Amino acid sequence: MMLLGLVIHSAITYNVTAHGNAWPLKDPETTHIFTDLMVLLIHSFRMPVFFVIAGFFGAMLFYERQPLKMMKNRVLRIAFPFMVFVVLLWPIVIFAFGFSQAVLDGEENPLGIAMATFADGSAFLPRATMHLWFLYYLFMITGVTVILGLLLKPAKFFTLEIKKGTSWIIQRPLVRVAVLAGIIYAILSTYHTFKFETSVSWIPDAKIFIFYLTFYLAGWVLYTSRQHLDRFMRHDWAFTIMAFVLVAIKGLTMKNIGPGSPGTVEGLILLSAVMVSLFVSGITGLFIRYSSKYSARMRYLSDASYWVYLIHFPVTIILPAAIFKLPIPAVGKFLIVLAGTTFLCFVSYHYLVRSTFIGKFLNGRTYPKKAEVKLPKVNVDSL
Repeated sequence: MMLLGLVIHSAITYNVTAHGNAWPLKDPETTHIFTDLMVLLIHSFRMPVFFVIAGFFGAMLFYERQPLKMMKNRVLRIAFPFMVFVVLLWPIVIFAFGFSQAVLDGEENPLGIAMATFADGSAFLPRATMHLWFLYYLFMITGVTVILGLLLKPAKFFTLEIKKGTSWIIQRPLVRVAVLAGIIYAILSTYHTFKFETSVSWIPDAKIFIFYLTFYLAGWVLYTSRQHLDRFMRHDWAFTIMAFVLVAIKGLTMKNIGPGSPGTVEGLILLSAVMVSLFVSGITGLFIRYSSKYSARMRYLSDASYWVYLIHFPVTIILPAAIFKLPIPAVGKFLIVLAGTTFLCFVSYHYLVRSTFIGKFLNGRTYPKKAEVKLPKVNVDSL
């Protein structure tokens, strides 16, 4: 799910839709609706599925390693990397935005404009969480969930009933989709929004916290009924395809009718709730179906994804300026930015991170520089 962030941030500069302060960079000469659909599609499931997965492995650490060791692991794998990289990346990102925006605006001295941002020393202090916002919320959600887990641990009867109820729901695909959709609908209706919002502010947003806490808890209770995971493979392809169709309907509705029309918001809230519930069930089933067995290639991608996501952001900001004047359509520029970002980030991971202290800092272990002969054991610290 992290790697899909590269796709979103590579495409968004070429969106027809203006994103304001959320993403001020926009190629004034080259846009295409395809990039808008790409962003809408990925944004419709990426973070909900990510938090379900995070909740599942968080529960695994909680019950198999005990709460104290679990929180130590989360501090090392989430809190410390967040604090380090938000400080290191902030000035780079600010420079990248300033430089690229100046290039796209046709300024004669984009480098000088970008450097002028740092005339005030306070510009080096991070004023937002940037693309690392989800780590900020993930750590807070983890802390709250651990407290809830500790409070409920003595209530054996209550937790047993929850487990029974979860098992009953999981084994019935349509009921599973309906229950999760109902919970999501209730949350979105409360805040009268159909958008899966994000926030880079240091001040936590209650609706974002509650929204993603819901998916984290879904992953948590899923772990307690993990013996029924194979049931997610029932209708996994059908659910995923249906979710894709609903994304298309949502996109067309937003484009042709507009969210301000009577009844549109309510309809989009219901559509969004069903859509994301289908995605969670469908993608979970596909993952279990095709990725349950060990794969050295997938393990490599999993280990690399943390570093790649952390550093990709400024690259996706700078590259559009480098290719601004090339006579290439928007989709072509998007693919160049995506390919260039992917290449640079993975090369840097392979040669600068995988076998160094940075790899240990992010994933809990390092790998030898030479290719491994034996398949490595799964390292729980990197989960």
